[in-house]
Amino acid sequence: MDLIKKLWPTPFKIKKGSLVSFLVQLLIFLIICAVIGWLFTVLSKIAVVGVVFYFVGGLMGLYCIIGAILCILKFLGIV
Repeated sequence: MDLIKKLWPTPFKIKKGSLVSFLVQLLIFLIICAVIGWLFTVLSKIAVVGVVFYFVGGLMGLYCIIGAILCILKFLGIV
């Protein structure tokens, strides 16, 4: 659990049942990850380094999905 808290520190700032902190953290994950994902999509069109940006963009998407799931679980008090 300590490793998860080190990799995704923001979901653990949510208090159980606090809708405001939940929405703020969830929007941070969704908006920032959408912007960075769009940037990696544009950069993946470059011929030589496009493969690297493609894989990094995929890992970033996975990071965002896990972060959003952790936000929901923390809000519900499961984690």
